[in-house]
Amino acid sequence: MPTARPNLLFVMTDHQRADSLGMTQAGVEVTPNLNRVAGEGTVFSRAYDTCPLCVPARTALATGKYPTHNGVVFNDWRGLRAGDHKPLHQCLHEAGYEVGHIGVHHIRVEPTLQDRVPFAVWLGKGEYNQYLRETCTGGNKPDMSPFRREVTEYLATGPRQTKYSSTGTAVWPYEARHFEDLWFCDAAVDFIERDHERPFALFVYLWAPHPPLRVPEPYASRFDPAELDLPPNVGVRAEGEPQNRRRGVPAQLAEGLTEKDWRKVWAAHLGLVNLADDGIGRILRALESAGFAENTFTVFTVDHGEHLGQHSMYQKMEMYEQAIRVPLTVRGPGVKQQKVTTPVSHLDVMPTLLEMLELPAVDDLDGVTLRDVITAGTRAPERPIFCQFSGNPDIGEIRRAVVTERYKYVYDPDAVPELYDLTEDPLEMNNLSPNSGYRATLEQLHQAGKEWAETHGDWVEF
Repeated sequence: MPTARPNLLFVMTDHQRADSLGMTQAGVEVTPNLNRVAGEGTVFSRAYDTCPLCVPARTALATGKYPTHNGVVFNDWRGLRAGDHKPLHQCLHEAGYEVGHIGVHHIRVEPTLQDRVPFAVWLGKGEYNQYLRETCTGGNKPDMSPFRREVTEYLATGPRQTKYSSTGTAVWPYEARHFEDLWFCDAAVDFIERDHERPFALFVYLWAPHPPLRVPEPYASRFDPAELDLPPNVGVRAEGEPQNRRRGVPAQLAEGLTEKDWRKVWAAHLGLVNLADDGIGRILRALESAGFAENTFTVFTVDHGEHLGQHSMYQKMEMYEQAIRVPLTVRGPGVKQQKVTTPVSHLDVMPTLLEMLELPAVDDLDGVTLRDVITAGTRAPERPIFCQFSGNPDIGEIRRAVVTERYKYVYDPDAVPELYDLTEDPLEMNNLSPNSGYRATLEQLHQAGKEWAETHGDWVEF
């Protein structure tokens, strides 16, 4: 039964690139369902996360606070650095919403998310893994060694050897309906089809297209590797790349791969993106069938992107556009159909939704509300957007980025700075920092980063 107050459907995938929306590859529309959502609402074509890493990115979005402000600056799975920061989920619960969580759980606050909110539904990886053991594997664990690669992480405490998900690809051996993300989407449909006496806020956090790249059919065969149109800088480093970038995890994961290898990686990755889009389509159709579509704000975004070989890198954890620029679309009552090209931040999501849903404001947030942009078409405020990376799984490699309408500045205390003209050089292949003609721009963006760091708990000295 439709409710009087607007509902919220918040969907997030993992590792999905901003350019996947509207993309066609090998004659196949990659995200037809998300494209429809984008066409019916506001698309922020230059939205940025706060960190190209899962836990800090998701925690920052959920709390509206920059990673060094809320304390979660790396994949802090145990929540050792988590603080008492009210997340969006709690705001919705306190306003009377029925709140649901389906999918991966990467948000770290103290008290925990589950201690703060009596969720109407909570399904995560643990519940899915139990389902998979009972339904498909008979309790046997798959051999994941072909999908892992040993790298060296350079941490503040010294280098250490560890393994990350690699570029290995394979066909997942079971029916697609048993795959994690489609299972999560079916659970979301079940939640929507319940009788709801209160407005609901459903958060669906999908894992795809996060590696390992084990893809069920028909998605594994959907994109012919030979027919893919790859960016020209796949396997190519930028001119003036800082020397220490090659010791970073993304560069190590890309070592030794050929164009043929990258085509297989792209095909598998796009297959998982298309799978996630199919699952999201099921959720959207359930909204429509239940009569909720007209009175629901539907938000789609991603925690971070994926290099897929560009700059000869794999996964995230650097400041190139492929890693920090993310999709962000909003559809719902009163939302204008438009494309916004001004840079915005994940930090803007929480204050925007609080205002659009007419919920009490939360003090000390780091973003700005974009409600008037979304509903009235006013111009988004022009300001620098800030991103950070502080290592993983502890303090290590340091990156701080400042993004403006035209330029991106990347500060690393152990390397030469990076400056890219995103208008003339959208692939970020020419580091302008050594060019004396850009000295004023470099100094201006460095000062902006320094001032932001000083007011947001950053320990890094600029």
